[in-house]
Amino acid sequence: MVGGRASGLPRTSNLMTEPMSRLTAALADRYRLERELGAGGMATVYLAHDIKHERDVAIKVLHPDLGAALGGERFLSEIRTTARLQHPHILPLLDSGAADGLLYYVMPLVTGETLRTRLERERQLPIDDAVRIAREVASALDYAHRQGVIHRDIKPENILLHDGQALVADFGIALAVQSAGGTRMTQTGLSLGTPQYMSPEQAMGEKVIDARSDVYALAAVSYEMLAGDPPFAGGSVQAIVAKIMSEKPTALRTLRDTVPEHVEDAVLSGLAKLPADRFATAAAFAAALSSGGTTSSRTALRPEPIQRGRSLIPWGVATVALAIGAWGWLQRAPAPEVRRLAISLSDTLGIFSFAPALDISPDGRQIAFRGEGQNGPIWIKRPGELDPVPIPGTERGASPTFSPDGQWLAFVADGQLKKVRLDGGAAMLLADSVAPIAYGITWLDDNTLVYASPAGDEFRRVGASGGAYTTMLSNTSYRGYGFVSPSPLPKARGVLFTLCTSNCATSSIRAVDFSTGEVKPLVVDAVRAWVLPTGDLMYVRNDGAVLVAPFDIDALEIRGPATLVVERVAMMNVGNSLPLMAWSPTGTLLYFRGDEASGATEIVRVSRAGLTTPIDTSWYIRGFNSLSLSPNGRQLAVGVGPSAGKLNIWVKALDSGPFSRFTFGGDDRRPAWSPDGRTIAFIRDSTGGSAVYTRQANSSADDQQVQVVGRFIQEVTWSGDGQWLVLRTDNGDASLGDLLGVHLAGDPTPVELVATKFRELQPAVSPDNRWLAYASDESGTQEIYVRPFPQTSAGRWQVSNSGGSSPVWSSSTNELFYVKGDGTLAAASYQSTPSFALLGTESLLDVRGMMSDLYHQSFSVSPDAQSFIFARRRVSTANAGVLRAVLVENWFEDLRVQLQR
Repeated sequence: MVGGRASGLPRTSNLMTEPMSRLTAALADRYRLERELGAGGMATVYLAHDIKHERDVAIKVLHPDLGAALGGERFLSEIRTTARLQHPHILPLLDSGAADGLLYYVMPLVTGETLRTRLERERQLPIDDAVRIAREVASALDYAHRQGVIHRDIKPENILLHDGQALVADFGIALAVQSAGGTRMTQTGLSLGTPQYMSPEQAMGEKVIDARSDVYALAAVSYEMLAGDPPFAGGSVQAIVAKIMSEKPTALRTLRDTVPEHVEDAVLSGLAKLPADRFATAAAFAAALSSGGTTSSRTALRPEPIQRGRSLIPWGVATVALAIGAWGWLQRAPAPEVRRLAISLSDTLGIFSFAPALDISPDGRQIAFRGEGQNGPIWIKRPGELDPVPIPGTERGASPTFSPDGQWLAFVADGQLKKVRLDGGAAMLLADSVAPIAYGITWLDDNTLVYASPAGDEFRRVGASGGAYTTMLSNTSYRGYGFVSPSPLPKARGVLFTLCTSNCATSSIRAVDFSTGEVKPLVVDAVRAWVLPTGDLMYVRNDGAVLVAPFDIDALEIRGPATLVVERVAMMNVGNSLPLMAWSPTGTLLYFRGDEASGATEIVRVSRAGLTTPIDTSWYIRGFNSLSLSPNGRQLAVGVGPSAGKLNIWVKALDSGPFSRFTFGGDDRRPAWSPDGRTIAFIRDSTGGSAVYTRQANSSADDQQVQVVGRFIQEVTWSGDGQWLVLRTDNGDASLGDLLGVHLAGDPTPVELVATKFRELQPAVSPDNRWLAYASDESGTQEIYVRPFPQTSAGRWQVSNSGGSSPVWSSSTNELFYVKGDGTLAAASYQSTPSFALLGTESLLDVRGMMSDLYHQSFSVSPDAQSFIFARRRVSTANAGVLRAVLVENWFEDLRVQLQR
């Protein structure tokens, strides 16, 4: 009827004018349309933002003429039947409706690419990839078929590859169009399906088809993934359909002889002309791809009989006018814009430098970080909010880690693993006896968490609801090393981790497969690593450089050279193991930027008045490990490395004198000057353990081995009279860290000075040789204690009461200096006679910007006790009050360009 409209159909006036502007206006209260992503024969796809749920989505809008032919009410009624499909390999339907005469439905916006895009780039896929993708699609089809839904349009354009996994898009949409359209679809001249992948019965226009039609289409897609072309091709729809009806496909092994026979048999059987000769179910097809099902097994599960309106007839008689080749999900979208933003987490908070500091939520929109102060909470900065807010229940927390769904935050506090809901609620205890805060945790995609044991010598796994843990890896083969910074392997297969010793003075990246227990070495002289959604390995070196290397996730092996992708990431002030960096699976990257010497260390002198001055502005150290000031204050011994895998002691003449190599053992660390300044003691590692050596300060004699104690040694210091060496051991079979004494002039047998079930660290003997100061976690918090020396059982005094580390005696005053839990340098005054007595404690300086080590001595005191020698990162991110970081949106696109993909 000219000038009118049929009853029940959308209005057709102006249907072809400005559909995006019309849809924008009609959906303004629910969706904000951004731009067009692609268009096909039946629909146009738009990028939109779901206002209510704060997420990006894809809205597919049927072309107005098609919508007019279908009728909105019936189409929407039919499409609702597909919304119930919930499967890991099915792209879900989120919403549907009619707006200003336009029919639309909404799907998640998935990052990645279509199978068609990958085929255009590679043409033929690796056989394992092709089989895996086919099996994942078959799993989705089998599920849908059991719900009574047939896809009808399986093709590479409708198979999305997200994080390497297959997602089937537009599930059931074709059926909804056909069911809603009825005879009107025939009148439009449209035929559902794409000719290269249409089953013979679908090409013949059969009104009722079953699951075996989808099996045919998937077999055709599988054929193309393996051979590089569909089983049948031609210059027109008619030519293709003619071949489908009358020809057999070329044998796969003729085109590619590496295809296994059982895979070829499965694919060719799936392409059988008659449905009765194909696999009865998609599950049977998937099983045959893996294990070689036989023809007799294909009909074991019979589908419902096909209700034919007519028998199969030659192609020329069938009504096939136009195939809808672009009815797929999304065409290749324009590359997203990569944006780099300088941000501040807070105007008043700094990232506390004693522990892993930050994480970013899976959607890339929230940042969790640890604020200043050992007792402070974890803070969260949310989008659209100027200031971060503390998360209740996270006091004394560190290692913030988002759950895969972004609803929870796990953290470590008080030696326990906990989690808290981000929308409120009390913190929940998941595990006791967790490693100190610097070791890190990770949340796997099977909703379990991995953390290190208190000694750092085991990786343990616990469910997200708590309960008993399972030991996944112990260090019986890596004695003397600690397990640090785990990150997940896909499908909870295992973790990447850093294997390090002596506060990560040396470190390497390893992967452990939890199913086999096998540990694979990956990268040396690196401090953190992750598997990216692209399947590549990303790791960070000691110097703050971030590299990406091709990675074989099945073999857990690097398969090619690495590419530098980010420079000058700043490092945390805990050893060398904690880059200030986080990223999300959505492609948001957050990192703190260092200068051209990122990862390098400078040595500074800090006066009691708070004036900080670099020792030598032209001198900085890469791979700093430790320092020790000579008794006369004129020389500084420094542990440096690893450089090319080597760690040695160097000596710097203060202030602007030469920096000279002192030892040549290759595994030498933790220097300590003798009280007379004539000798330097140090630790030398070997494959069987470690030993203490000494060397004359003027280098006039060879190294002298002093003691081997059968345990790894982590610290050495001298007694006030130079007659004793006090050692701190670690990683023993039954020890978390004990203090031993070795008498140099008497019996060399080591004497236990402090050996308890707790962790004793950082020994320091007073200049008058009467007192031993050390740090211990016996109270649950690391504090400073003093005992008589060498008869340590004669008494004990607690010096600190709010956390403490790195006790250092003054040689000229009755003061014991240490770093408090809040990052303040304190001076404890004492009297030594008739017994030790603490007289008072004064807070001197804020040293949070300095490198502070919870496990080793962190600073030295000048002979006159008027200044202190510290190390700090050349550009410290923790000393300015205002922390600024770089936030990169759509970083994966930038990565794709850098990797030339």
